[in-house]
Amino acid sequence: MDSGKFPDSFAWGAATAAYQIEGGWDADGKGPNVWDTFTHQGGDRVYKNQTGDVACGSYTLWEEDLKCIKQLGLTHYRFSLSWSRLLPDGTTGFINQKGINYYNKLIDSLLEMSVTPLVTLYHFDLPQPVEDQGGWLSEKTVEIFEQYAEFCYATFGDRIKHWITINEPYFASRLSYESGIFPPGKELIGTGAYRAAHNMIKAHAKAWHIYNTSFKNKQQGRVSIALDSDWAEPLDPNSLADKEGTERYMHFRLHWFANPIFIDGDYPEIMKSIISQKSKEEGLTCSRLPEFTEEEKAMIKGTADFFCLNYYTTRKVKTLSSETLPSKRYGNSDMGAEGITEPNWPIAGVEWLAVVPWGIRKLLAYIKHCFGNPEIFITENGFAQTDPPALQDVHRWGYFQETLMEVLKAIKQDGVNVKGYFAWSLLDNFEWSFGYSVRFGLFHVDFEQANLPRTPYYSANEYAKVVKGNELIYK
Repeated sequence: MDSGKFPDSFAWGAATAAYQIEGGWDADGKGPNVWDTFTHQGGDRVYKNQTGDVACGSYTLWEEDLKCIKQLGLTHYRFSLSWSRLLPDGTTGFINQKGINYYNKLIDSLLEMSVTPLVTLYHFDLPQPVEDQGGWLSEKTVEIFEQYAEFCYATFGDRIKHWITINEPYFASRLSYESGIFPPGKELIGTGAYRAAHNMIKAHAKAWHIYNTSFKNKQQGRVSIALDSDWAEPLDPNSLADKEGTERYMHFRLHWFANPIFIDGDYPEIMKSIISQKSKEEGLTCSRLPEFTEEEKAMIKGTADFFCLNYYTTRKVKTLSSETLPSKRYGNSDMGAEGITEPNWPIAGVEWLAVVPWGIRKLLAYIKHCFGNPEIFITENGFAQTDPPALQDVHRWGYFQETLMEVLKAIKQDGVNVKGYFAWSLLDNFEWSFGYSVRFGLFHVDFEQANLPRTPYYSANEYAKVVKGNELIYK
């Protein structure tokens, strides 16, 4: 294949997240979120102690973002709502009308441009008052999130038909409550991520059900969750140990969340048995992996109307022996395997991002096989540049071309039901711990200038051609 049309009505989009682009961190009654607190504490938690206080200034420059979207010719735009901009203390006890007005303007303007919004309720920016009550480690947050979701459906659901509850619960749980790299910076080794993820899955399911029972008939929308995953293959394809390690890797990465939601309401058997056994060996009376009740399993099963996939890279997996098992990192220690990059794979802008476009086709086929051939939206995929970035980002466009060709093969040759593709990201933005040192945008943002001008990269102009023709021409 050197060219090809995408299916009719294929969704062409780009994605952003509120904290990463909006700025206006305390403007017009917005409450603090955990990233506000975390970055203001300093201590080199973020590159050069940078913050999202201003970011791309999209709270005031949202019309500039719309110009970028129009220039690309996008059919869809994925963005997240700032929970604490709408509900300053995280609850519906106090509603910030100015926050509602902001998103109403954005949503209405997108629809006037014939751009379909895909809206994420939670993209890492938990309101600080909710964290102060225990955050995702607390069962209380399940109910608070359900009420927040209900508020958003009631406020915006007359115009929003595609909802994502939680972005990347894998990273949201691991980095916040296990490694402490993300706020609130807790290092609860062996337990924190499992507990947080447990509540995130229940919160997602509750948010799906409240939509399904109270809003779906009238609003006719759909609800899902955005799961990220690498593709993984054995380091030694002839090694049974590496093959088994690869299976564990995929279960601890993707199936951890996809099994409960798409299959049977419960964690994978591999995870349950391994963590239970290790917990016994550690002298614990119960598993470090929490258990769902039968009632909870029934509630969780089937709570996604489509599959949202964030894909960035691929790993080769090697099994770890008892001598090489890390003692203080739950993931590798519990699954007894490690994902590594091939030395010959190029690295894009940030150390974790090995450029492996062919991995997405294999992962899409795997999802089709494991999870009942769902409709799939690729809700994030991108290539980073280091700062200062090249406006003629030829290498990045090469990556996008190759990735889109693999997506086309998945659709045409493997029969995968891919419905859309969202590039990460519309704009260069605050890239979490990396601050502004990493550039993922289709549009360059000059953070040194007060008006934060947006300039298209070469890749933006080339992406616009693909979008316009609904076709990839690649020779």
